[in-house]
Amino acid sequence: MASPDSPAAAAGPAAGDPVVLPVTFAIIGTGFSGLGAAIALRRAGYRDLVLLERADDVGGTWRDNTYPGCRCDVQSNLYSFSFAPKPDWSETYPSQPELRAYLRQIAADYGVLRDIRFGHEVLGARWEDQEGRWRISTSQGEFSARYLIAGTGALVEPSLPDIPGIEKFAGTIMHSARWDAGWSAAGNRVAVIGTGASAIQIVPEIQPAAGHLTVFQRTPAYVLPHTNRPVTPAERRLYKYLPVTQRAARTATYWTRELLAVGFLMRPQILARAEGMWRAHMERSIADPDTRRQLTPDYRLGCKRVLLSNEFYPALAAPNAGLVTEKITEFTADAIITADGVRHPVDAVIFATGFHVTDNPMIGKITGRGGRPLASAYGQTY
Repeated sequence: MASPDSPAAAAGPAAGDPVVLPVTFAIIGTGFSGLGAAIALRRAGYRDLVLLERADDVGGTWRDNTYPGCRCDVQSNLYSFSFAPKPDWSETYPSQPELRAYLRQIAADYGVLRDIRFGHEVLGARWEDQEGRWRISTSQGEFSARYLIAGTGALVEPSLPDIPGIEKFAGTIMHSARWDAGWSAAGNRVAVIGTGASAIQIVPEIQPAAGHLTVFQRTPAYVLPHTNRPVTPAERRLYKYLPVTQRAARTATYWTRELLAVGFLMRPQILARAEGMWRAHMERSIADPDTRRQLTPDYRLGCKRVLLSNEFYPALAAPNAGLVTEKITEFTADAIITADGVRHPVDAVIFATGFHVTDNPMIGKITGRGGRPLASAYGQTY
């Protein structure tokens, strides 16, 4: 007798009704979370699953963010699946191309590629009380699932500021997560809006070639020295032929980060020491007193994301770069106007303005039991 969750148990569609493909598990997205969920299910013996991916490749965040300098700020040995260590990382902090290649390899090695439906953007998902199943609509058909796993992640939907006149701008304009690989900064007057995790990686990469680079900052961040380095051939051999050493390195990294977080909460002297490291790092590169003041946060380290870069401050101090902290009030066809009335001519604008996280559009597309939208659990309305 067929299980209630098996495809064989589903009734066939009536004439004229859309074909609904029944599965036990439907997973949205093929980044770390989506692939991880699928692999965990397969390892537990489940095979009746489907991954719905709107793009044409796996990777999630590490597929979509291709801007120059893109890198993870968590160490390679930790920012990887515990069941799938990679002994031959090229650097101690993984770059975007290497992470994307890792996820592609994982999807192939663990047999989940056959379960992925590429080009299937999820348009909506609702729980049907009577059937006890999810009804999922995609751009290429409908699915019915007993369980729905939203592995869409937080860093996928770019957030763009609503600035008057932005539609008038005639130059190049893009978000860091929608990078135009054919664009070059060479000789251009470039504006980077934002000083968060993406901006501090982009700025040093494009500054040397730019005619002039203007960084527009809303809130200064603590930028600490980066400890990234190449993984030595000896380390790679050790990880490959004696895997316990890489597991030990992963465990040590994990507990170091955890204990540091506890220290931030319980040992104020740790914060003071880290802030001292930041100040020394910043003042080594920035000589101008006004710029130092602009780059100094008015909150304690740890209240916002701590950033890592050795090149960001030197790039800001370069002769062809400048920092603006006045609020942007409008765009014209070839310039950005700030609240002090200054006109900043630019040829290209890069928005490093983050993502829709708690207001991710996907949560507005999922409706649960009793017709309750998932967005309501996040305090959002759509």
